[in-house]
Amino acid sequence: MTRCNHSTVTEFVLDGLTHRPELQLPLFFLFLGIYGVTVVGNLGMIFLITFNSKLHSPMYFFLGNLSFLDLFYSSVVTPKLLGNFVWEKNIISYSGCMTQLFFFCVFAIGECFMLSAMAYDRYVAICSPLLYSVTMSPKVCNMLVIGVYTMGTWGAVAHIIAMTRISFCGDNVIHHYFCDIFPLLKLACSSTLVSDLLVIFVGGLSVLTSALTIIISYAFIIASILRISSAEGRSKTFSTCGSHLTAVGVFYGSVTFMYFKPSSSNMAQEQVASVFYTTVIPMLNPLIYSLRNKDVKNVLRNTLGKR
Repeated sequence: MTRCNHSTVTEFVLDGLTHRPELQLPLFFLFLGIYGVTVVGNLGMIFLITFNSKLHSPMYFFLGNLSFLDLFYSSVVTPKLLGNFVWEKNIISYSGCMTQLFFFCVFAIGECFMLSAMAYDRYVAICSPLLYSVTMSPKVCNMLVIGVYTMGTWGAVAHIIAMTRISFCGDNVIHHYFCDIFPLLKLACSSTLVSDLLVIFVGGLSVLTSALTIIISYAFIIASILRISSAEGRSKTFSTCGSHLTAVGVFYGSVTFMYFKPSSSNMAQEQVASVFYTTVIPMLNPLIYSLRNKDVKNVLRNTLGKR
């Protein structure tokens, strides 16, 4: 096949979730509501943690950064998704598509490593409580967060460099509601070997490294909890991990299905998984932590009571 320059395609058309007219308006208001809850929930969590001294601890420092990631993670994707429901053709320029993909990768990879940093924080708090303030000093916490964003940025840069070397010179309709890697690769008219390998390497490294960190951390946490003599003590200690475990299960479950799914999966299943981890999870995380975390509930109750 003759190699074409990628500049032959200057814009893409996002196909969206559905072409059924009767579903366009209900879905628009549904996802608008989800996005509204996401913005309010994550901004509220950031403000509570920033301006309330009771939440100035490493655990909430990481939670605030997770809310930051969720807020922008959703904002990269959801506005274009909403556009699919109100515009006849949802067009995105080539540069806009690459920009969306870049920031999507930054925040998606960042979320993986932020969850693993939070697992490490819980491991230190439960397994080495006397050394917690020294081990999780502000300097260490800042270094961990910088490492999270650095890993996200490096992974995104690698994907974008590989993607910009691919030629798009035929069909420009992306059968998805945002510029994700796999739908873009299906439109390529040149070799996608490098990008395919990067998906395996960067995606696999991000998911497996962060998941392994979480698994090892919780293996030590469970072993430590089992050594506690009273059932009440075990329950109280493990309850501090409940919110994090819920967030981990929801996020990794949907991401694993999307990127490590069997080849027999159809487009509808892919889109459901994508909707879940790009729009629903960023909404759920602040709700999970506010409903399951005693400190956050108390601070929120006091703040609303003062209002």
